[in-house]
Amino acid sequence: METHAWRVENPHGRRRVLVTKELPGKRWREILIAADCRIEIGSGQAPLEAVAIQAAMGTRCHGVIGQLTEPWGEALFGALAAAGGRVYSNYAVGYNNVDLAAATRLGILVGNTPGVLTEATAEMAVALTFAAARRVGEAERFLRSGHFQGWLPGLFLGRLLWRKTVGVIGAGRIGEAYAQMMVQGHKMNLIYHSLGPNRHLEESVAAYNRFLVNQGEVPLFCRRAERLRQLLQAADVVSLHTILDATTRHLLDARRLALMKPTAILVNTSRGPVIDEVALVRHCRRHPDFRVGLDVFEDEPALAPGLADLDNVVIVPHIASATRWTREGMAILAASNVAAVLMGWPAWGRPDLSTFLAENNPPPAAPSLINAKDLNIPRYEP
Repeated sequence: METHAWRVENPHGRRRVLVTKELPGKRWREILIAADCRIEIGSGQAPLEAVAIQAAMGTRCHGVIGQLTEPWGEALFGALAAAGGRVYSNYAVGYNNVDLAAATRLGILVGNTPGVLTEATAEMAVALTFAAARRVGEAERFLRSGHFQGWLPGLFLGRLLWRKTVGVIGAGRIGEAYAQMMVQGHKMNLIYHSLGPNRHLEESVAAYNRFLVNQGEVPLFCRRAERLRQLLQAADVVSLHTILDATTRHLLDARRLALMKPTAILVNTSRGPVIDEVALVRHCRRHPDFRVGLDVFEDEPALAPGLADLDNVVIVPHIASATRWTREGMAILAASNVAAVLMGWPAWGRPDLSTFLAENNPPPAAPSLINAKDLNIPRYEP
């Protein structure tokens, strides 16, 4: 087992805050130091297990900034509460690793970092889409291994996505951003599947269609598929942007993969377990023209046997939000959540969090506390 050392900053701070992984940037440290926090930062690459986190919290810990890869359940929240803790902030927008009910029951406020990952994650989904469509991974391996002898008419023929159909499963912030990039950037028709209609997305495509018609071009279609089957059967590209819960685990299993076109492209930048990875490996072996782009994995960091050997799969190590601006912004929001709770400040009452990323005079509030209402935290609405 990998051992984890802890580096201390501002050792004389009155409030002890654990940060389980080193975070990019420096402003997040400044925020915690301004709140009189002693910061203890974990090292090592492997995800921390619950027993290691509990040992690090010890008998005195006021707050924690943790990772999506850590199991924050009743045992850890109970240990944090017993150590005098009041707040846990997930360094992620998602929080399927968090037992929110247990945290609320124990009086622990839970924060997350929405709003700064949208464009970065959508851009990575676009990158994976075209890397899969144009066989970038295969071609690079071919070139690097010394096999390239010169241009050939049939070398690594891929897919042209212009005017094809993209299917988006989950039309929230990231799903909508991806859809807009594919529609307006590459003139793709759109089918989306979500719990309810996304009127803003539909109106945006309608406005773009008016522009196309004014330019003498053929308009696109945009429609919501009430049934997932309709999307899977029609789409040339399927991109996953759904949450992970009991209803979406293995949403794409062997049966639903079989509904897709044998030449379709599947992209996942949401959560690994949304796809049955073992079924995906079998499907890709049977359908060599089926292409996949993955940023997340079912049993991350482990991959299903055979997945890494498939030429028709592009894989990257969970880097969809990995732009400097995004990751530093996430750190700022996570630290602001913790500092605000420890300072006794209210919860931010507006969806726009950009004011927290500005250098001057951020508001005296926690930017994003998921269970603030349940724990009767007042809202700050300037």
